[in-house]
Amino acid sequence: MSEPRTFRNLGPLCGSVTVPGDKSISHRALMLSALAVGESRIEGLLEGEDVLATAAAMRAMGAEMTRHEDGIWTVHGVGVGGLLQPEAALDMGNSGTSTRLLMGLVASHGITATFTGDASLSKRPMGRVTEPLGQMGADFTTSPGGRLPLMVRGACPAVPIEYRLPVASAQVKSAILLAGLNTPGITRVVEPVPTRDHSERMLRGFGARLDVDTEADGTRIISIHGEAELKPQQIVVPGDPSSAAFAVVAALIVPGSEVRVMNVGLNPTRDGIYRVLKDMGADISFENSRQVGGEPVADLHVRASVLTGVETDPAIVPSMVDEFPVLFIAAALASGTSVFRGLEELRVKESDRIAVMAEGLRRIGAVVEEMEDGLTIHGSGGEPLKGGGVIETHLDHRIAMSFAVAGLASREGVTIDSMEPVATSFPGFEAMLAGLAG
Repeated sequence: MSEPRTFRNLGPLCGSVTVPGDKSISHRALMLSALAVGESRIEGLLEGEDVLATAAAMRAMGAEMTRHEDGIWTVHGVGVGGLLQPEAALDMGNSGTSTRLLMGLVASHGITATFTGDASLSKRPMGRVTEPLGQMGADFTTSPGGRLPLMVRGACPAVPIEYRLPVASAQVKSAILLAGLNTPGITRVVEPVPTRDHSERMLRGFGARLDVDTEADGTRIISIHGEAELKPQQIVVPGDPSSAAFAVVAALIVPGSEVRVMNVGLNPTRDGIYRVLKDMGADISFENSRQVGGEPVADLHVRASVLTGVETDPAIVPSMVDEFPVLFIAAALASGTSVFRGLEELRVKESDRIAVMAEGLRRIGAVVEEMEDGLTIHGSGGEPLKGGGVIETHLDHRIAMSFAVAGLASREGVTIDSMEPVATSFPGFEAMLAGLAG
């Protein structure tokens, strides 16, 4: 565990920054490249620990992956159906995305794989994935509570299913679609609430036959035709909108700041944080809007703003589920009261993000009421938070980064017990803040 770090108000933040490649897209780019026949090329890959866990797992199952000096990755795939039996357990570290999506891949291959993870990941339930994959024929041996370590025995051939998601989850949806790649027939996922659609976009890009039908009530029916044949691609990964949110909120809450965040992915299933911040009065403009590899991208121009409280519609949660911790920081410095409901999913992330954020916010002087499915936050009206105390991150990278941002708008600074977890998604986070502070 690294030493505690204190973040203080160092004056206005100014300059231009880029953020790491989108984590969701990076995971999927490696997995689908590994299932294509031939060489794929990936530019802008996020090289955090979570994505590197995916790379290591795909290597263990036969794909050849090379990182070149210029940061470009090349992947020689094994083809759909060609995954090899890994010789040892697949160590997922802290990555829930790697675990759930790779379970989907293994589920329809005739191999057995054991998944392990760190202490934080090993507390996270996997039942929402094992349930539909079990219906497809895969067999699971899990630790108590449906947790890691667990063993997957893939079914070959697997059985196509139609599965209605009981809870909005892009990871569960993606796991089923990835299993469907090597399953004869048509596998369908029924999604009552839309979630991030990177898997659908990228599967089509690699040549899979995938149909999306939207019903009158907004329900999406996603159908994938197995057994697919994927063609190698050249992929440019846009900047991660979740990582960009930390720089954006920091610029909004530190008086006098003006920051540009370049090359940010703005997929409409991922941009909820920016819509909510605009509703709060944030001065954010989207410049140089463009399409990169089928994904919408823009540069964000952000100026310090007077924010007002907001009550979010639970329907927006899937498009910003990972950004709520830093939005809570913005709300703590806004005028008026903010109410956030429909956030049950946050209780089963790397930590119980509702409880941990509520405790941390109180520790640094914010007024917060915790509910089963969210938080009510009474803003400071733009006055700096008191700060002080030590924030316990519970090994959660987004908790660490959110309270680091809070420290920049505090009187006494905010101390984080460890910034080590940040390496999972944003290895250059502290250097970015230091650069903006000049």
